[in-house]
Amino acid sequence: MLLPREIFTAAQVRQLEAAAIAGGIPGYTLMKRAGTAAFAALRQRWPLARALAVVAGPGNNGGDGLVLARLAHQAGLDVTVLLVAEPDALRGEAREAFEELREAGVEARPFDPAVLARADVVVDALLGIGARGNLRADLREAIEAINAAGRRVFAIDLPSGLDPDTGHALPAVRATATITFIALKQGLFLGEGPEYAGDIQFDGLQVTRAPIEPALRRLTYESLAEVLPPRPRQSHKGQFGRVLIVGGGAGMPGAVRLAAEAALRVGAGLVTVASLPEHLAAVTANRPELMFRGLRDGCDVADAMANADVIAVGPGLGRDAWAARILGAVFENRRPGQRIVADADALNLIAAEDDRLRLDDWVLTPHPGEAARLLGTNVADVQHDRLAALRELCTQRGGVIVLKGAGTLIGAQGQVPRLCDHGNPGMSAPGMGDVLTGAVAGFLGQSDRPFEATAAAVYTHAVAGDHCARLGLRGLLALEVAQELRVVLAQLP
Repeated sequence: MLLPREIFTAAQVRQLEAAAIAGGIPGYTLMKRAGTAAFAALRQRWPLARALAVVAGPGNNGGDGLVLARLAHQAGLDVTVLLVAEPDALRGEAREAFEELREAGVEARPFDPAVLARADVVVDALLGIGARGNLRADLREAIEAINAAGRRVFAIDLPSGLDPDTGHALPAVRATATITFIALKQGLFLGEGPEYAGDIQFDGLQVTRAPIEPALRRLTYESLAEVLPPRPRQSHKGQFGRVLIVGGGAGMPGAVRLAAEAALRVGAGLVTVASLPEHLAAVTANRPELMFRGLRDGCDVADAMANADVIAVGPGLGRDAWAARILGAVFENRRPGQRIVADADALNLIAAEDDRLRLDDWVLTPHPGEAARLLGTNVADVQHDRLAALRELCTQRGGVIVLKGAGTLIGAQGQVPRLCDHGNPGMSAPGMGDVLTGAVAGFLGQSDRPFEATAAAVYTHAVAGDHCARLGLRGLLALEVAQELRVVLAQLP
């Protein structure tokens, strides 16, 4: 089943489940549906698996695992149920699942880590979305034993020990795959979530979702079609945005060149690079479609900005006195309607020079380190709760914020944040942020919806990186990703 676009907090998922039960679906019916869906997904993924170790906790997540264990036993598989709780502690639907399991002829055993090594697949049904704060010692020991066993692990609803909202591991089970129910939980996509969840599968359990606004929305290909409509037959380049890339301090022409390439590749009509005069050849030698303006001082900036619709400032800018003057001139000479994309050294200069600067119509694209400097905090705090950091950036700085990293987030006040679950570790390479800056600027030049255009650019950039990674993660170059942007957009009319 394809993953939905909507993502919810743990509290919202509990609301959705409660609404389904109030609407007439018994809680144990939901549990049986979850266990049935999980068993079907396990069999589809590992059809040759014969021995299962189901590690079950005392709550409803454990009950889902007990249903799976009963179905596996009835299908003729060798099933061992390891209960990390006293049987008398089971209540409600989990108790019903336990009694049905016993009636089927399967007796649960106390947790024994030695059993895990004999299993083809270990099923994690310890906690689900119930992980909060410090874990009990027995639960922590079970999680550590599962991870140490070196077996394939199938997590039910959420890897146990993973915070369902932040994706922080308490520690957590490292799953090969996870099946989640009713709605996607944001902890699967934030922080360490993707690393611990493995491949994510989804089953809605035949529940009609109550009208609750999601906490996040995933970006999909439809995000592009919403922003870039078909081009009229009599189009001309002036209709698709005049983009100015400002940056490239001494010895750094590559950053502006990459950003400019990306702006062209996503369809910007006219792209000009404004940089030190000595960078002319490096920028334009192999890309004659680019225009160039030499920057010596602030007056040159004003001239270069005169006809631009979008100004992307920061790639390779540096942090010296020249860079500070150039950035200041960009803000001083900005006319109404001109959009600014600030990245890299522009963000560092803003954080260092003016902690109060806030605009409602700019786009900032910080990585976690730059976000920490803008917020006056540290990287660990940003990464511990990326969604909270995004909200704070939107409040303090305004405009559209792109918090880069694994699971890039896009936010703006009054908007449901977007999440990009594409991209790969091969994109941890020089110049990737410059390519994203240029892509954002190029999309802004073609759309009057800055939030949606920025989100579409993030998605295009990440998918282009995934295309390039098919040849391997190591050695992936930013210019290759820039050139692949056009391929991602090729299916659009």
